[in-house]
Amino acid sequence: MARHGEVATFPGGYAREIVELCAMFDVPAERLLAGLPLSEEALTDPGTRVGLETFTKLVRRAEALTGEPGLSYFAGLHMRVSWHGFLGFAAMTAGTIGEALELAERFSRTRTEALSLVTRVDGEVASLFLEEHAELGELREFLATTLLVGLALIGEALTGEAIEGRIEMVHAEPAYFQRFVAAVPRLQNVRFGQAAYRAVFDARRLKTRIVSADAAATRLAREQCERELSALGEGAPVIGAVRALVRDEPAMSLAEAAKRLSMSERTLKRRLAEQGTTFSALVDGARRQKAIALLLDKRLTLEAIATQLGYSDTANFTRAFRRWTGMPPGEARGGG
Repeated sequence: MARHGEVATFPGGYAREIVELCAMFDVPAERLLAGLPLSEEALTDPGTRVGLETFTKLVRRAEALTGEPGLSYFAGLHMRVSWHGFLGFAAMTAGTIGEALELAERFSRTRTEALSLVTRVDGEVASLFLEEHAELGELREFLATTLLVGLALIGEALTGEAIEGRIEMVHAEPAYFQRFVAAVPRLQNVRFGQAAYRAVFDARRLKTRIVSADAAATRLAREQCERELSALGEGAPVIGAVRALVRDEPAMSLAEAAKRLSMSERTLKRRLAEQGTTFSALVDGARRQKAIALLLDKRLTLEAIATQLGYSDTANFTRAFRRWTGMPPGEARGGG
């Protein structure tokens, strides 16, 4: 349940997993939840939502009581697809990794409005970006680590195959990280101090079949996810539609986007505002993602990348990239 005045941003099930993880460290639920507006019983209710402030306090307390600063890696390594409700079931029964990621991108908002997943394909490289839509503060590193590590391992479990690639983290390498690498060698593919939170892998992997594929089950799960998305308001599908439009055309104007979506500019702006965003913010996000992806191709000059993104010159692009990532594009390219 969310505290009075808090925006409910995470499913209670996510908090329940923190409780169960702490039990592995012999930390009882009563001690972990003491003083928080949460109960074990409430966390088993699919309708329970936990506000950002409460969730942050829960995570910080869990780290303190377990004495494990790297609890996010334990959470990621123990993540199960069932954590994600009907969305997880839809992904588990999808035909391919690509289809599963399409479902995750469309319906991630049914799980939380604080974060979303965005997949980009640029040539032979696929990127799964973790996008932040709320000021996560000290919870950012925990959530990014848990989700990216967990989703990478779930992908391998769903296909029965190792998926070569890497995970990129914005934050610096924590002091405890090498302890986890020693125990789980596959974590050697995690890089720190990067321009975005994302997973990078061979785009051909998007066609890899999922061993538990079941078209009928996916259809049922998708229908339930559509109902959950619809309950969030009419603006939800519009955000996805705009993101799809500007993903490969980041220089697209508001007028052109409205035309393609068969609505007026005013209506488009209103519906996006209802969901707490703007057209310019979505374009900005698309430009950032495409810039980071294009920087992987060392054959492209910064001038060429700036042009593809719709900037009149390299200086404007460089200023924008610094604003997005805190580093110049040349540094991001060197770290990629």
